Amino acid sequence: MPSLWKRLTFSFGALLCVFSATLLVVALATEHWVSGRILCGTGAELVNANCSEMDQFTGDIYYGLFLVFPKLVLNLNTGLHVLIILSLLVALGFCILSFSFCIYNARKVPYQSIKGPTGLYMWNTIAAVFGSLAVLCFLAAVRYHRLTERVSNFRETIFRFSVLDENLDWSFWLGVASIATHGVVCVVVAMSRIKLPKPQRKKPAEQPPVTADVLMY
Repeated sequence: MPSLWKRLTFSFGALLCVFSATLLVVALATEHWVSGRILCGTGAELVNANCSEMDQFTGDIYYGLFLVFPKLVLNLNTGLHVLIILSLLVALGFCILSFSFCIYNARKVPYQSIKGPTGLYMWNTIAAVFGSLAVLCFLAAVRYHRLTERVSNFRETIFRFSVLDENLDWSFWLGVASIATHGVVCVVVAMSRIKLPKPQRKKPAEQPPVTADVLMY
């Protein structure tokens, strides 16, 4: 049976794994990976709009990972976009695996190192690596493959939209937070190896032996 300290630390690690998995699920399900403003340049040129009238031809845009399916993905770097989603799903799988190992270590003392802290370090590192891969690939899609511009001009044959401003939105940062959470889990697992000193009972003070000479006085 693990000590109380180990049960507390591994239970906290399990909660962190649940938190990380929740962040990934919310990030995958929401459509706020990128937000920005776009300008309909064709419309502005048709009416010869001046600076004060440009606001009438600007609009907001935001999108998520699954907005591009099924038709828009054909106009993008399909392999890169699929790699982003698969990497996040793999990170989610290892996050769940790490959760199960945390529960196991909180209840039992493992006899194999792979089932103990060594395994937890490994699973959380793999989850963080795949999460980082997804984040970096998404940044490449946005910055170098002009993802926002391609999304805004999808199925547009007459009007042409240009991106005025784009920012990584909160869904993206949830993925980054999930990566950081796995680092915290590794720290918590390392803390579980700390051996706390056991409380020691004070021994009663020894009484000097009573001899005949002491009784005389």
